[in-house]
Amino acid sequence: MMLSWKQLILLSFIGCLAGELLLQGPVFVKEPSNSIFPVGSEDKKITLNCEARGNPSPHYRWQLNGSDIDTSLDHRYKLNGGNLIVINPNRNWDTGSYQCFATNSLGTIVSREAKLQFAYLENFKSRMRSRVSVREGQGVVLLCGPPPHSGELSYAWVFNEYPSFVEEDSRRFVSQETGHLYIAKVEPSDVGNYTCVVTSTVTNARVLGSPTPLVLRSDGVMGEYEPKIELQFPETLPAAKGSTVKLECFALGNPVPQINWRRSDGMPFPTKIKLRKFNGVLEIPNFQQEDTGSYECIAENSRGKNVARGRLTYYAKPYWVQLLKDVETAVEDSLYWECRASGKPKPSYRWLKNGDALVLEERIQIENGALTIANLNVSDSGMFQCIAENKHGLIYSSAELKVLASAPDFSRNPMKKMIQVQVGSLVILDCKPSASPRALSFWKKGDTVVREQARISLLNDGGLKIMNVTKADAGIYTCIAENQFGKANGTTQLVVTEPTRIILAPSNMDVAVGESIILPCQVQHDPLLDIMFAWYFNGTLTDFKKDGSHFEKVGGSSSGDLMIRNIQLKHSGKYVCMVQTGVDSVSSAAELIVRALGRKAPTVTAQLYRMQSRLGHLSLWAGKMSEQYLRPLMEKHEQLLLWS
Repeated sequence: MMLSWKQLILLSFIGCLAGELLLQGPVFVKEPSNSIFPVGSEDKKITLNCEARGNPSPHYRWQLNGSDIDTSLDHRYKLNGGNLIVINPNRNWDTGSYQCFATNSLGTIVSREAKLQFAYLENFKSRMRSRVSVREGQGVVLLCGPPPHSGELSYAWVFNEYPSFVEEDSRRFVSQETGHLYIAKVEPSDVGNYTCVVTSTVTNARVLGSPTPLVLRSDGVMGEYEPKIELQFPETLPAAKGSTVKLECFALGNPVPQINWRRSDGMPFPTKIKLRKFNGVLEIPNFQQEDTGSYECIAENSRGKNVARGRLTYYAKPYWVQLLKDVETAVEDSLYWECRASGKPKPSYRWLKNGDALVLEERIQIENGALTIANLNVSDSGMFQCIAENKHGLIYSSAELKVLASAPDFSRNPMKKMIQVQVGSLVILDCKPSASPRALSFWKKGDTVVREQARISLLNDGGLKIMNVTKADAGIYTCIAENQFGKANGTTQLVVTEPTRIILAPSNMDVAVGESIILPCQVQHDPLLDIMFAWYFNGTLTDFKKDGSHFEKVGGSSSGDLMIRNIQLKHSGKYVCMVQTGVDSVSSAAELIVRALGRKAPTVTAQLYRMQSRLGHLSLWAGKMSEQYLRPLMEKHEQLLLWS
């Protein structure tokens, strides 16, 4: 789809404005979470959190079960920033799935779903329970039958009078799954009234059922019999990744059966597995895929045994392997956007744009969760969300797509005003204006278009590469960048200099304590370049202010000679002259050996006067000089007067 020139100018202006104001689509900082509200709570409101950052600042709206909440019409709902406050929550009206929408001028994003549930526990019906008659030695199950409720419950049983609770052991078991009381073998001491006590783990509310009388029959004692498993886990039980799984198993029998557990495949239990409540509960914390399989509960006594089997299967809510990242690209480009999640079963994917289901068309396709958009235009810009879901849950990943249309502009990435390089080196002149779509570039040197040749290459990113630079390459280079929205120029001056060379370097010397010498360091350098000398003694930069009593730097503009006065033994070591320009650096080193008095090195006495040589004006200090130093000076300077 081609845009009109008016649209393109407008979009170019918007692009510049966006750059200046750093516009940003909404990004969630806080999202609502699942909540359970206790019915009858002293709190008369519940807050669902939602906060997003963005520029401009986002505004918010909410949905309940897919329908918009109008806070202006329903005064039980209020917005505080992005947070939704539900006043006097009611389980008949407010139960369900909530989502927050955050919107600014760049688009809209949708929060994860947050379920609001109400925890309540009603009273038992007050009807009397029938008495249960059993023989001594017989097993029995007393049913609880909890009243209407929402939220997790815990169970206990009272024997005769509250708060005398039934103590669980190998003979008596209270199931936290069914709430029932199981007595493997009834004894005379068990006769009495049993009351089921149900507690909400959310609200701590507690209700008691009607008592169930347990009496012994008078027609004899029950003989021994093999175990009968009355409480067992399902044949197939799905377990979530990371959850704690509890399997219950209990049997009636005479004698009282023993309960044991094993895996059907014979594999030993890992150390994390715990047996609780006299082996009536097998607990598997942090359930993982390797914990899946068939488990067996074995109930055994002297009359026989029975086995209950069940299979644990593994499931995992979706979790992200690859999140979406913001994309900024140019009109007419193509987009490939991938989000990847894992889970069991394998997640499926769907996409939203600005909070609504993405409409597919010929150039907009989704395959295996990946979104492709061909021939992008500015109207494709917005906030996109990838949703990965399986039957156990869904997750959201959000990112912003900016499709830009703008003429080349060097203001964000200006070209260097000047580049200095040496003869013979390689140089790359950058030309990287911001432009959407990417600009095509060509170069001029002065008024002449630069053509590719053996030493000169035009790079794919718009740069210009020159190899084996010569003095003739110096000059003013202009990059002209152009796309369908306009063009712009950038200029760089290329300065080509000769390499710096040391023409008189320091040499190794052998001197006696008390002498004074000069270590020469004279260079030939390009006159366009500023030059700086530095001396290092045994790796440490010489501080001429601090060490001025012994060290002084002498010489002209192209000389960095080092004078050392009144040499001491501590001055033995390695001296390095470092010469640096704005383009290159060179160095030369010499070893200085200092001998104690009495171990005289070969020297001559020299009085050196200011003189004019063919190489320039030379100033030297008069003193006692080593012949090793004088010899190179004699070769360098013709007018040197020497006597002893």
